[in-house]
Amino acid sequence: MYGCDHLCTYCIVRLRRGRQRSRHPVEIVDEVQCLVERGAREVVLLGQNVDAYGHDLPAQPTLASLLEAVHEIDGLWRIRFLTSHPANMADELIEAVAALPKVCEHIEIPVQSGDDQILKRMLRRYTIAQYRDLVAKTRERIPDVALTTDVIVGFPSETEKQFMNTYDLLGEIRFDVVHVAAYSPRPGTAANRLPDDVPPQEKERRRKAVEELQGQIAGEINNLLLGQTVEVLVEERHKGKWRGRTRTNKLVFFEDEKDWRGRLAQVQITWTGPWSMQGSPV
Repeated sequence: MYGCDHLCTYCIVRLRRGRQRSRHPVEIVDEVQCLVERGAREVVLLGQNVDAYGHDLPAQPTLASLLEAVHEIDGLWRIRFLTSHPANMADELIEAVAALPKVCEHIEIPVQSGDDQILKRMLRRYTIAQYRDLVAKTRERIPDVALTTDVIVGFPSETEKQFMNTYDLLGEIRFDVVHVAAYSPRPGTAANRLPDDVPPQEKERRRKAVEELQGQIAGEINNLLLGQTVEVLVEERHKGKWRGRTRTNKLVFFEDEKDWRGRLAQVQITWTGPWSMQGSPV
């Protein structure tokens, strides 16, 4: 799908790509089938707000129904989707991830800020209480899910207290991955008309604080896999080692003389860090 129907005040997508335009499910299934016949083993269904897939089509198919259709393709091993929007993520989608074996237990749900007033200024259309409920519901239905989020620090008018609300939320939820960016104005967006009043050095301090916190959290989460055996879809050889990803999108390296490219490997984890892990094929 292309474009987006949301009007987040900091985002340029609606202005550059227009309103949401979903591709027909038959077209998508046919393309995935062709990719699998050419050797693809994993596909990612992409959209700026992928949870809203199909709302603009006459029959109004859902992302959950699309996942079910793609899931039927023989020879396809893994399916991912991104990016989700908390205001559009339906129970039906969570159930589909839990029920369909090929759909990876990996969901990206951008929160952007941990403060309700900042979310309102961003025009995100949900509250932190609603976001917490969504995370709890997702983890209850998919216990092994890996959650990724996006955060913007230094949004216009963001106070230290409001930043700390974000910081504390990240410490509370403990995401597997946090993509953090310091706010910068985009010409043409609504936020561009707001005073960019958080000093650059303060934005950078907040960004680094989030990165440091997340490094600690990710390291602790990954360390729980030490000694365990995980399934890795191998992508390529990198600096003498094979590199691939787990179903939860964790990067794993291992050494072996065998040609693993495009294959599934069972790898016992022998070392973990916040951003990647290493192991030995079983």
